[in-house]
Amino acid sequence: MRPSFGIILFATHLLATDASAGAWLRETGSSFTATSFSGSYFLDTSQSTYIEFGLRDNLTLGADINFYNSRLGQQSGHATLFVRMPIGATDSDNRWAYELGIGATWAGEFYYPHVRAGLSWGRSVKWNDHSGWMAVDASVRRDIGIDTTVTKIDSTIGIDFTPVTTGMLQLFVTHDPAGAKAKLAPSVVISPSFSKFRFQIGTETPLGSPRDTAIKIGLWRSF
Repeated sequence: MRPSFGIILFATHLLATDASAGAWLRETGSSFTATSFSGSYFLDTSQSTYIEFGLRDNLTLGADINFYNSRLGQQSGHATLFVRMPIGATDSDNRWAYELGIGATWAGEFYYPHVRAGLSWGRSVKWNDHSGWMAVDASVRRDIGIDTTVTKIDSTIGIDFTPVTTGMLQLFVTHDPAGAKAKLAPSVVISPSFSKFRFQIGTETPLGSPRDTAIKIGLWRSF
């Protein structure tokens, strides 16, 4: 299955202010964490932890950690430490930033170092009386030692429907040695007034394989 360029462009919007800030950098001293779990009917599961910290207004530090367990019992994952810096003005309508990271990839008992480079674009939008954002995060990861390359394009559209409820539509496109694949991920983020946490509930559906749809639950917090 090879996703069309038109589909990629359609969902090439989002992932901004609080779900991997992409082109938006953290303010000095502020931080953001997100933890999520997803599982399918066939018991494919994944867990992820994402952390950002604003060291300076023009420099964000972060960590991205992911674990995968397949229905066959195979375990894999990757962890990356990264820095994000702006490209151009940080107060323009269109925001740009780039990332550089290092980390490790594992599959079973095998571990490999990797390097990662990324480019992000984002902007705020208005839809009737509702505010929102669009963003695209593209990255290339090179696993050293096994000479494999993984390319990703994560795209998002987000709209704040109410002060409590935000809707998101995301498209994750990945190309690795096994080929190209894409997942469509609608979700709702709830920000209750009585809690400092935000709760994400949604699904992830591989294009071309709807039976492998997974339920996703996430927990976000800004400090």
